[in-house]
Amino acid sequence: MNYKELSNFIDKHMRMSHVYQPIMLIELLLRGGKLKTSDIAKALLINDQSQIEYYTKITNNMVGRVLKGHAIVEKHTKNKTYELLDFDSYTEDQIHDLVLRCQKKLDDFMEKRGSKIFDHRRKSSGYISGSIRYEILKRSKFHCELCGISADKKALEVDHILPRNKGGSDDQSNLQALCYSCNAMKQDRDDTNLRIVRESYSKKEADCIFCNPQESNVLFQNELAFAFQDGFPITEKHCLIIPKRHIDNYFDLGQAEINSCSELLNRCKQDLMDQDASITGFNIGVNIGESAGQTIMHCHMHLIPRRNGDTQNPIGGVRNIFPDKADYTTLTSKD
Repeated sequence: MNYKELSNFIDKHMRMSHVYQPIMLIELLLRGGKLKTSDIAKALLINDQSQIEYYTKITNNMVGRVLKGHAIVEKHTKNKTYELLDFDSYTEDQIHDLVLRCQKKLDDFMEKRGSKIFDHRRKSSGYISGSIRYEILKRSKFHCELCGISADKKALEVDHILPRNKGGSDDQSNLQALCYSCNAMKQDRDDTNLRIVRESYSKKEADCIFCNPQESNVLFQNELAFAFQDGFPITEKHCLIIPKRHIDNYFDLGQAEINSCSELLNRCKQDLMDQDASITGFNIGVNIGESAGQTIMHCHMHLIPRRNGDTQNPIGGVRNIFPDKADYTTLTSKD
C-alpha cells in the first residue's frame, strides 16, 4: 500500500473500537516497517491506560508498600514518585552490582516458578475460545459484572467464578466478565468457602418435588439449573426455571446459579416465541417467603407467556397481587 493509499485508509476508513490500530502503525512506521508480534504487543501495553492503572495499583499496594516498609524507598504523594533512599551515595560500580544481584534473584525465581508467576493475570488457567468469550461479554452487556464499569473504560477479562483448580467447570454459567481491577482483587484465595460452594451445588432434599424432577418433564437444563412446564399453568406453556441446588431463597443464589437461571429464562423465552406466534409478552416472577405466596420452599422462577386478550385488563402485571392497586392509572396521588 503506497503513501497515498495508506493516508486515505487512516483518514477515511480506519474504524476504531480501541487505540490499537494507530499504535501498531506508528510502531511499524518508526521502527523500519517490520516488527515481531511481541514488540507490537509491548507497544500496545505501554499505551493501554487500563494496564497502566492495573500496575499502578500493584506498585502502590504491593511492591511499593513492602519496599517502603523496609525503608528502602520513600513515596512522595504530591508528585506521585518513589525515591530510592541514599541513591546518591552509590558509585556506578555499586549500582551495576546491585542491578546484577536483582537480576539474579529474578532469574532464580523465574527458573523455579516459570510462567506461573503471572497466573494472577491468567485467571482462567486455560484457553477459553473466542466465541465463548464473546457470549460472556455480550451477556454482561460489555460491563464488569462486579463493579459495573464499561469495557470502554477498563479492559474486561473472562474468568471462572469457581476456579478450575478448585473444581470449577468451563460451563458458561461458571464464567463471568470482570474488569482487570475486580479480577485482580478477586484472586483465588478463599479455598474453604469455594469448596463449600461447590459441594452445596449438589444439595438435594428427598421430599422436595423440585429436587427430583422427572427427566421426561425437563425442557432444558444446564449444569446448575433446569426448566420444565408448570404443573398448574397460569397461561398455556407457563414454565418454571429452577436451580438444581436445594435453596429456598433467590437472594441466596450464587452468581453462577443466577447465570444458569438467566440462560434458561432466555432459552425458554426464545423457544416459546419460536413455537407460538400468539405470545406477545411475558411476566417473570419469583415468590420469596410464605408472606409473598411461596408454597414450595425451593427457589423457582415463573416465566409466564402473555397473549393479547388473555385477561380483560392486563395493566399492572405483577401488581395484580393486590388487585385494587393493579391499575395504577385509576389511582389518585392520595392512594
